[in-house]
Order: sequence, then C-alpha cells, then structure tokens
Amino acid sequence: MQIPSLKDMVSADEWRLRCDLAACYRLVAAYGWSDLVYTHISARIPGPEHHFLINPYGLLFDEITASSLVKVDQQCHKLSESPFPVNPAGFVIHSAIHAARADAGCVLHTHSRAGVAVSAQRCGVLPISQQSTFVLASLAYHDYEGVAIRDDEKQRLQADLGSAGFLMLRNHGLLTVGRSVAEAFQRMYTFENTCRIQIDAQAGGELVQVDPAILQGLAQVMKTVTVGQGADLAWPALLRKCERMDSSYKT
Repeated sequence: MQIPSLKDMVSADEWRLRCDLAACYRLVAAYGWSDLVYTHISARIPGPEHHFLINPYGLLFDEITASSLVKVDQQCHKLSESPFPVNPAGFVIHSAIHAARADAGCVLHTHSRAGVAVSAQRCGVLPISQQSTFVLASLAYHDYEGVAIRDDEKQRLQADLGSAGFLMLRNHGLLTVGRSVAEAFQRMYTFENTCRIQIDAQAGGELVQVDPAILQGLAQVMKTVTVGQGADLAWPALLRKCERMDSSYKT
C-alpha cells in the first residue's frame, strides 16, 4: 500500500509524533495486544488547537505508517485529506480523556486476552507481582456500560479515571494514559504483563500477596529504576526493534 509521505507537509514536531505513534501501533501488533482493526491509540499534536492523530480505520496495526495516521479534532472530524475513514464511535473514550486531562499526550486502549480476563474478575488487579505494584500505584476502574459509543458516558469515565495512569475498563479491556507515546506504551507493557502473570498464577495454587507497605513511594522507585529517564530509557531500543521488524512505519 503506497501512501504519499507527509514528512515535508507537517511540522517537525508533528512528524516526530507521527513516527512515535506509528511505531507504537507496530509494537502493539508485535506483542500480540491488537484486536484486528479495533481499539485505538490516540496522540495529541503539540499546540493549542487540540488536534489529535488516530489510526485510519480498517488498517491492521502492523500496516500503519506515520503518513497514514489521520489528523482529527476533538469531535473526530478529519482535518486533512485522507483516503481512509476514521471511527468517531471509537474516539469517544479517547476524546473524553484528552478533554479532561491536560497531561494526556497519548491514550492507549487494548482488548487483549489477559487484560479482558482480569477486567472480568471482581477482584481486579491483585498485588501478587512486582509488575502489579507499579500498576496499583496509579490504577482506576470504570464499570462496563456497553460498547462505548455514547457521549453521556464521558463524564462518568472522566470521574472514574481521575488522575490515574492506568484504567481497567470492566468486562472490556485496558487503557493507559501517558504524557508521551513512550510513557503510554511502557505503562501498557507493565499493565499487560501484570494481567498475564495474574491469570497464570491463579492456575497454580494459593497466591502470596505483596506487603501493602511496598506499594508506597513507587514513583520514586520507578525514577531510580529508570535512572531518571522514565519511559525514555526503553523507547529508543523499542524504535530500533521497529527498525529491525519493518522500517516502513516511519514513511
């Protein structure tokens, strides 16, 4: 599929964001978290306009490129020429979070098998792994209200999310909010592994839970673990992984 490059038609900041977001879509596919063409990852374009990038509806995540991403406004109306449709219904969750959270540079939502499995458990995320401690330090829940296509759900979603970085959508899936694409992806990596570990552990016998005291001060722990770089520590390596898989993501 040949798509004309937008590299010389957008700002340098927007192009970097497009490349990061396209890489994120490819990585979500590579790690097996995608659900055919469904779910979305949105990123806010720098500037005061409240414009966003989202996937062209109908492309598999491993087909998405920097130039195929569609620029939309807060109502998911296309702002630039694109041969691809967008999915306004799928943007309901994303638009609600971007509107409520000035720090929401990227919103990543998945329907992974492990994520949906844990979202259907009354207990939610259990403190049984090192990974779970990072999630539990900033986790919120939102009850299922059917397929998220109604605007009236937005206010309840915003209230449930609050300032959390991780949101479990009951009976639905996982969502992370990040200041950057890199941060949203790293949080989802941790969230997904937390759910996989929980499902595996529950099949093996009695569970040992982490001491609640360990859940305190996790932000400082993460800063130490990442030598102060946060999600930016692993992101360059993940971009190199994308290069090895298929460098067309940045076209």
